[in-house]
Amino acid sequence: MQKLKLLLLAIIACGIASQACAQHYKNPKREFRGAWIQAVNGQWQGIGRDAMQAELTRELNVLQADGINAILFQVRVEGDALYASRLEPWSRYLTGQQGTPPSPYWDPLQWMIEQCHARGMELHAWINPYRAKTKGTTAMATTHYAVQHPERCFFYDNLMLFDPGLPENRAFICQVAADIVERYDVDGLHIDDYFYPYPVAGVPIPDNASYATYGQGRDRGDWRRENVNTFIRELHDAVRAVKPWVKFGVSPFGIYRNKRVWADGSATNGLQNYDDLYADVLKWIEEGWVDYNIPQIYWEIGHKAADYDTLIRWWSQHAGTRPLFIGQDVERTVAHTDPNNPAQHQMAAKMALQRGLPGVQGSCQWYARAVADDTGSYGSILRKVYHNSPALQPLMPWIDQKAPRKPRKVKPVWTSDGYVLFWKAPKAKKVMDEARLYVVYRFAKGEKVDIDQSDHIVAVTPNTMYKLPYEDGQERWTYVVTALDRLHNESKAAKKKVKL
Repeated sequence: MQKLKLLLLAIIACGIASQACAQHYKNPKREFRGAWIQAVNGQWQGIGRDAMQAELTRELNVLQADGINAILFQVRVEGDALYASRLEPWSRYLTGQQGTPPSPYWDPLQWMIEQCHARGMELHAWINPYRAKTKGTTAMATTHYAVQHPERCFFYDNLMLFDPGLPENRAFICQVAADIVERYDVDGLHIDDYFYPYPVAGVPIPDNASYATYGQGRDRGDWRRENVNTFIRELHDAVRAVKPWVKFGVSPFGIYRNKRVWADGSATNGLQNYDDLYADVLKWIEEGWVDYNIPQIYWEIGHKAADYDTLIRWWSQHAGTRPLFIGQDVERTVAHTDPNNPAQHQMAAKMALQRGLPGVQGSCQWYARAVADDTGSYGSILRKVYHNSPALQPLMPWIDQKAPRKPRKVKPVWTSDGYVLFWKAPKAKKVMDEARLYVVYRFAKGEKVDIDQSDHIVAVTPNTMYKLPYEDGQERWTYVVTALDRLHNESKAAKKKVKL
């Protein structure tokens, strides 16, 4: 019955997508369009290089066509690595046995960076900071930090965790992050929602030893929050110190605080970041310790305890001075009908809220494969409607706001592959002023050249060329090419008129 329901919703959704596409849905020029690719579910465990690369290639190709412009790739699940770490062992979630390198040898993070950048996508390295061992891990490598320093960890609900109250743990995690940022050309460093452990009723967190050493008689909840605050600040500073252009973002649990415990909280009734996980997300935003915030608002519209409509409005009101992106649950979105329109699932209603509320500058899809598999026609609708034109990343002027110079020597040339528009990269004195991508716009004869709108973008590309759609040489067009730096600051326009 559930499968039939999903099939009917998908058919209806396709009709909605086609109708909206025919009306040419107008999309924002700048929008974060991310997707999470996880390892913790074991999808890569022991399948080997070729099978993993084949599946990732499939997903990236589909996601690119669906308009996704950022991939958050999980590279550290439990104090391990899906990359060639100098500090931590290879992950069992990659090779099947912790500490065993992949054979044939390869580096998934480096490969993903190359693949994403070739497609004009950002790659954010996603790490879990505090988890040292998942419930299913039975053997740990002798090189693992927790094996070498078990006194710095504690067990909770069959998990092993780095004690957040110990300064040496914070320093080590920052060292791991700095190592990734230093050796890899990542666009962002991303952490998820696991701070102090998700609480189990009647089971206290076993941090008496660290509290006795560092608590100084403070309220234990305030002390724990300050430990996490300090870690977030130190992690932000560690990233900035290595490469100032790399973004640092967080994806917290979807509820900050409930109104019943805090007057300014959301009208919800669920687990809380502030009180239960000791994560004071609003302080991180206020202090500028994070560059973007992606709360996981995974519930459906109309959920009794955590209504999506209620929560996205609450986060919009508290977005502060940092971009707010919405963590969207693909499967839950398409599994529930719109309360105001039972003939369709909730994607359209959620996107209307996302696009209509202040402070919200994009979304991230949980999870990438659900989009790539077109669950409930979600990917098709993104492609045909909400992402039917490319998008630049939201600006982050607190990191950098200087635009690169415009592309040089824009010229159409006949080649053996057809009519191609070529240009040269602008000159730059500093790394942050270098052009990383180029935006190609197309305007018909008589149309005003306006690059502030998304409608005329035909490509966002790392290449210094674009193949023109030549027909009979009778139609006049104006092509505009601009350069983007690492923070997507956009140059002035370089124009060229052509006949196609």
